[in-house]
Amino acid sequence: MKMKSSSFLVMLIPAIVFGQTEGTRQEIPRDTSFTISNTVPKVLKEYPTVTLVAAAVPPGVKAMENIVYATDGARALHLDLFMPEEKSSTPRPCVLIIHGGGWRSGNRQMEWPMAQHLAVKGYVTAAVEYRLSVEAMYPTGIYDLKAAIRWLRAHASSYNIDPEKFAAYGCSAGGELAAFLGTTGDMKKFEGTVGETGSSSRIQAVVDIDGILDFSDPAESGKDTDPAKPSAGKAWFGGSFKEKPERWKEASPIHYLSKKTAPILFVNSSQPRFHAGRDEGIGILKQFGVYTEVHTIANTPHPFWLFHPWFDEALGYIVSFLDKTLAHGR
Repeated sequence: MKMKSSSFLVMLIPAIVFGQTEGTRQEIPRDTSFTISNTVPKVLKEYPTVTLVAAAVPPGVKAMENIVYATDGARALHLDLFMPEEKSSTPRPCVLIIHGGGWRSGNRQMEWPMAQHLAVKGYVTAAVEYRLSVEAMYPTGIYDLKAAIRWLRAHASSYNIDPEKFAAYGCSAGGELAAFLGTTGDMKKFEGTVGETGSSSRIQAVVDIDGILDFSDPAESGKDTDPAKPSAGKAWFGGSFKEKPERWKEASPIHYLSKKTAPILFVNSSQPRFHAGRDEGIGILKQFGVYTEVHTIANTPHPFWLFHPWFDEALGYIVSFLDKTLAHGR
């Protein structure tokens, strides 16, 4: 399903968004440095023949938007569910969909296309909102995502979800966060107290799309040499790598790799910067006997997952991996 890039601009959210809980109205700051409207022109300038992937609920897919999965004071956190309409006698695997944007920008609606296409393939998908650095710094966003997994698992029977088959899919910053979820399942230090607390946050598979594993890698930590252009990591951690090296290391999934780590699929652009820690991480996981796959799509910009034809190639890798690791038959 394809559409011209301009047709999708209506999906943008404003710079200020309001959350509502029990009659309250809260102003939520947003950074709009990563949006469809500013990404499309950049990509089309270098790749004029590509097209943006449409966000449209396909036939046979049911959508449920703006479900509150947790509240923190007056702040409500939302997710959007997509699931096959066809009834299944067995519960379906669930995929948490995490958007990118440097831990400070982007929104869950940008990942609706992937959520919708995976629902066509038989998965229940949840495009999730989490708090970004302009609202709350690390590790708040991690607490939010783990709360989303716990909520989905606690309500699995309501949505025909198999509570033993959860995956996290993420792009760029979202890919790093997906990997973090896959390496720190049920680790008390990163659980937080937001939302549902009686269920597990452990996941069984990770799809990392151009997300780094190691913040201390010079490809990421070295970007703080120009004070006029502070890195996304500096904004998320509240200081540069030189100022807060322990926090940058603590947030790096590579430091939690173990035999308990979920299988990981890496789908990468041809931009080396976004591979930081990947090869080292794969080497460690091989020692633990943890399954990994890596696919680098040639001649691609960083946000390749938003565009045809790259989306289609990535989708093929993702479905094959999820079917294999979650033992999902259609």
